Amino acid sequence: MIPLRARGARLAADSAGAIPRLSHWRVSAWRLALWLLWAPLALAAPLPGPPPSPVVLIHLDDTIQPISADYVRRGLEVASSSHAAVALIELNTPGGLLDSTRQIVGDILASPVPVVVYVAPAGSRAGSAGFFILESADVAAMAPGANAGAAHPVVEGAKLDDTMKQKIENDAAAFLRSYVARRGRNVAAAEDAVRKSKSYSDQEALQLNLIDLVANDRTTLLAQLNGRTVTRLDGARTTLHTAGAAVVTVDPTLRERILDRLIDPNLALLILVLGGLLLYMEFHTPGAVVPGALGTVLVLLALFALNLLPVRFTSMLLLAAAFSLLLLEAKFPSHGVLAASGIVALVVGALTLVAGPIPEMRVHLATALSAGIAFGLITVFLLRLAIRARHSKTRTGAEAMMGEIAVVTRQLLPQGPESSGQVMVRGELWQAACATPAAEGERVRITGIRGLTLLVERVP
Repeated sequence: MIPLRARGARLAADSAGAIPRLSHWRVSAWRLALWLLWAPLALAAPLPGPPPSPVVLIHLDDTIQPISADYVRRGLEVASSSHAAVALIELNTPGGLLDSTRQIVGDILASPVPVVVYVAPAGSRAGSAGFFILESADVAAMAPGANAGAAHPVVEGAKLDDTMKQKIENDAAAFLRSYVARRGRNVAAAEDAVRKSKSYSDQEALQLNLIDLVANDRTTLLAQLNGRTVTRLDGARTTLHTAGAAVVTVDPTLRERILDRLIDPNLALLILVLGGLLLYMEFHTPGAVVPGALGTVLVLLALFALNLLPVRFTSMLLLAAAFSLLLLEAKFPSHGVLAASGIVALVVGALTLVAGPIPEMRVHLATALSAGIAFGLITVFLLRLAIRARHSKTRTGAEAMMGEIAVVTRQLLPQGPESSGQVMVRGELWQAACATPAAEGERVRITGIRGLTLLVERVP
């Protein structure tokens, strides 16, 4: 039998162990109740969705030419691969080449991502080729103070008959109509920009239904685009979601930046002239290596840049004729007539070298004059030096002293038909013979040499 006191102690111990177990079950019950209360609310709350698609930004602040067309194509490919909400092209251009414009418009129309063209910032323009690009966008927008239009096709320097002019104009107008109508914009007003060279301000373009929006800045534009439904070229309707979207800028690559600078006709001409001068220096002083290597690189770079531009072959013939005239001037002096003709041909050839449709894509008069005159004068000077050096006789030793003045150091006394003595020339003492006597210290001119004796004559 267990003593009464021991049984009391055991009962007390069991009661003390039951209290923590009871507290544990109470906490678990509370947790279960809370879970049952909040579970329906948690299940009803929406799950956080994926981040909004980005907005891909393409800056087209340049003339429209092959390099800018490649840049826009690459930007649209980035927008497509990143599943962007929109591809935003910020445009500011005076115009450019029609072939490159067709490439950009074709890429915009074929883009799987909606394209927004925004003429910005304030005061920018979408001139000539830029107007075609603006109208091709799913959403066309302009900043206050911007303008667009004046899209009449120009063939610089070419004399076209009325039929050919009409063909070019009709082709450009039909190209613009082909997508302006499908975008739901004003076809007649757009065609006036081609046929009548009309240009429109931002408010005029908005009233005439040539653009869809006028926005002060990019932030305002994205806010206006959010929730907007656009009709794609194939008729599909897409709602734009730009609220809170990150803006991803597509920067030009190093290659595009270099080629964009080189494609400037003025810079290309200067590089060509400098390369030509360096190559001539290499031919004039063979073995220098550096002028020849650098000149070759510069000429190749200039030819590559000019190959991307509309170059006139008649102007290339003028440049070749100019160099020929400069060469003839150096070989057959004509009192400057051939040189002047060559410089004139060089300036005219350089001025008309690039048939750009806008002034920004042509060689400036100041560039043509400075490059042509400098190249012509330097070429004539160097060619004359080379020809004189080639025709001059090389004289060494005693023959090099012919015609020099010597000083008599020992009196030239008569000995037979001549007087014999000693003279000093170039710090050297020589035996000398003279037909007439000459006193010491007198100056005589060297007229010949016989063996080791100089033949001299008295200086009157």
